[in-house]
Amino acid sequence: MGKKIQFSLVYRDMWQSSGKFQPRKDQLERIAPVIIKMGCFSRVETNGGAFEQVQLLAGENPNDAVRAFCKPFNEAGIKTHMLDRGLNALRMYPVPDDVRQMMYKVKHAQGVDIPRIFDGLNDIRNIAPSIKWAKEAGMTPQGTLCITTSPVHTLEYYSKLADEEIAAGAEEICLKDMAGIGQPAFLGQLTKMIKDKHPEIVIEYHGHSGPGLSMASVLEVCKNGADIIDTAIEPLSWGKVHPDVISVQSMLKHAGFDVPEINMDAYMQARALTQEFIDDWLGYFINPQNKVMSSLLLGCGLPGGMMGSMMSDLGGIRGTINNLRKKKGEPELSVDDLLIKLFDEVAYVWPRVGYPPLVTPFSQYTKNISLMNLLSMEQGKGRYVYMDDSMWGMILGKSGKVPGEIAPELKELAKEKGYEFTDVDPHTLLENKLPEFRKEMEENGWDFGNDDEELFELAMHPEQYRNYKSGQAKKNFLADLQKAKDAKLGAKVSIEEATAFKHAKADAIVAPVKGQIFWEFQGDGEAAPAVEPFIGKEYKDGDAFCYIQAAWGEFVKVSADLGGRLVEINAKQGSNVRKGDVIAYIQRAE
Repeated sequence: MGKKIQFSLVYRDMWQSSGKFQPRKDQLERIAPVIIKMGCFSRVETNGGAFEQVQLLAGENPNDAVRAFCKPFNEAGIKTHMLDRGLNALRMYPVPDDVRQMMYKVKHAQGVDIPRIFDGLNDIRNIAPSIKWAKEAGMTPQGTLCITTSPVHTLEYYSKLADEEIAAGAEEICLKDMAGIGQPAFLGQLTKMIKDKHPEIVIEYHGHSGPGLSMASVLEVCKNGADIIDTAIEPLSWGKVHPDVISVQSMLKHAGFDVPEINMDAYMQARALTQEFIDDWLGYFINPQNKVMSSLLLGCGLPGGMMGSMMSDLGGIRGTINNLRKKKGEPELSVDDLLIKLFDEVAYVWPRVGYPPLVTPFSQYTKNISLMNLLSMEQGKGRYVYMDDSMWGMILGKSGKVPGEIAPELKELAKEKGYEFTDVDPHTLLENKLPEFRKEMEENGWDFGNDDEELFELAMHPEQYRNYKSGQAKKNFLADLQKAKDAKLGAKVSIEEATAFKHAKADAIVAPVKGQIFWEFQGDGEAAPAVEPFIGKEYKDGDAFCYIQAAWGEFVKVSADLGGRLVEINAKQGSNVRKGDVIAYIQRAE
């Protein structure tokens, strides 16, 4: 019998790669015993980035959900693991050291065994502290290599990073092929390099199936020493998600590997339950494009989990672009036309911003720059007009060191804006925050929860947690669900119809991200009291028009473009906008 291969079920990522929300606590409790009964999984992913935010957004306590989901696996001896974004921990923007360190104590107490610690830039400075804190909390730290294909991401590059993570205390290494564009032969060679040097280190492979390479990659890494393979189950396998465990098991069994058997009765039961959750409510938030594989992903390198949101972004901005083209007497662009343009723009932008591995949040930043470039070029303003602080933060080095070189054109633009590049250790830019959040909990009379887990939740996701506690999150969720149901019935008015009558001389102020509108922002993640702008208000070039709180809590500045007089407002304080929606129109002085 050949080498033994174990399987992990990425049940959290199956949903994240398909849609916006996760199953409710009661649904997770129902399916956990069925997953155990399948008998083929030594590990299950029970938590991680985007899990807790979306539970809060749905008005549900994520701590209760994590404990309930982990408990049966803990009792059955099945390891549980979570996705950890290193410096960003469980959210899209950086987390202070004291909150990050607390996370591992809380998650271990809740029943999570293994944090998969990655950094979107593969910067060891953002990974090593998390490995240390996880180990101190009694967890098994898994260091991660974010896999992509570029001139700078060589075997030597990844082998060196693996050495650094293991030296920092990582007991396992994950090859995180988030876009599924890792070349199978390359991944096999990399696996062998790590195993030859560190034979005691467990290697786990995580590959999305989007462009179709992942099955070949699974075989190659197993032939070269991998120990664990991440898999999915129907009806959320394949597409932009992960290979199905049945196919992976069959392939490896016939290749001579020692693989576990699958209880097919339990598999079909888990399949039916997952479909029930989709039919119940989760399906309203699943983009059909995420069920489809696409070789086009090989060219742009974008991760599979982003495709659904990207298609939504394209739909939102397409109307604005076509309106501009119509005014110029140019033919309108179809969704496919715009998709190809976006992929080409990503291919142009990516090397110029230093080849950041296209994983959260840097895949979003790179895609956002490219998407907004399409708009600004259509407006005749050139590239890099609509870039917020987060995008600049990546370029300037505030999030860590990018693997490649920043293009001269961006260095010059940064100089013109008075921005400075830095090589500072990113976590040193953040002040500890737990005392402030502890004070807020006490002043509100909120229960700190088991193992201070409620304090942690506030500190990690302050805006979402406050909305959850006030009941506003549940109201917003029910409204979103109703909108999604209405959209299925064709009740939503298209962006083209909504923008067709806009004034030809005015510039559209477009939402660069999806989120909630705030007119003022006082810093430190807080919205200031609303002072709504008035029609006729004058703006200068580069003035802040408003701020958008993105889904994961970050505040994004929206510029007043080149300035002028406000002639129309299409949003209210606290209202939700999609990326590409027109917020207002500002008419430049002639």
